[in-house]
Amino acid sequence: MSPILHLRGLPRSAALALLTCWCATGQACPVPANELIQGRTLYEARCGGCHAVDANRVGPMHRNLIGRQAGHVPDFAYSPALQSSTVVWSAKTLEAWLSNPEALIPGQRMNYSVRSAEDRRLIIEYLSSEAVSARAGAGRSP
Repeated sequence: MSPILHLRGLPRSAALALLTCWCATGQACPVPANELIQGRTLYEARCGGCHAVDANRVGPMHRNLIGRQAGHVPDFAYSPALQSSTVVWSAKTLEAWLSNPEALIPGQRMNYSVRSAEDRRLIIEYLSSEAVSARAGAGRSP
């Protein structure tokens, strides 16, 4: 049984404290569905002009982004800066990238940043979700 089910019936503050502790142990921390939907909406609005989850466009595809080394999507022409980068995509590196791509990887070609920390958080949650980490065509979406 999911540990989340054991939180039912607890006062909200106690449930949030337990959930915070559970997530801090390294367990997969569930993201509320409404936040994934917000993240997907922001991704489509802010990133969708150049990127897609399952296809290379002006920018590389984002399927299975978390844990992937930057500059290593097959059949995409990266800048020399990204090709030689040692950055591995994680929530932390995506936060830095979306805040200021040039500061993270000087010489890269993405001339766009996300100013709002909350918008970055929601986009990163979406990109980290099973909806984006699942294999293409698996039919998962928040």
